[in-house]
Amino acid sequence: QVQVVESGGGLVQAGGSLRLSCAASGRTFNRYILGWFRQAPGKEREFVAAITWSRDTYYADSVKGRSTISRDNAKNTVYLQMNSLKPEDTAVYFCAARSVPGNLKAAYEYDSWGQGTQVTVSS
Repeated sequence: QVQVVESGGGLVQAGGSLRLSCAASGRTFNRYILGWFRQAPGKEREFVAAITWSRDTYYADSVKGRSTISRDNAKNTVYLQMNSLKPEDTAVYFCAARSVPGNLKAAYEYDSWGQGTQVTVSS
């Protein structure tokens, strides 16, 4: 089972950009679907983006057009580039991995989770 660790969060002004990284362990990284979720205080964890082993990508409507998910299988790393950030993007961002297809927006279907990285967007 792959393990994942997020990095790259921080404080940014509205309109700015951040790139989150998720480093994964394991030799079978290229067989996993990777996803990003986020959770704001008092809210449920929500889907942000996902990328399959064939590099098909999926986005939540709230970030579509502003974010790009990508993966580098040679580095066992998945990235989330976020642009035009808004205060409502403030949340803890989690990376997650799964080995089987299904509902990529369903958090409960992911096998492995990181501890999260805080993203704060000031107005």
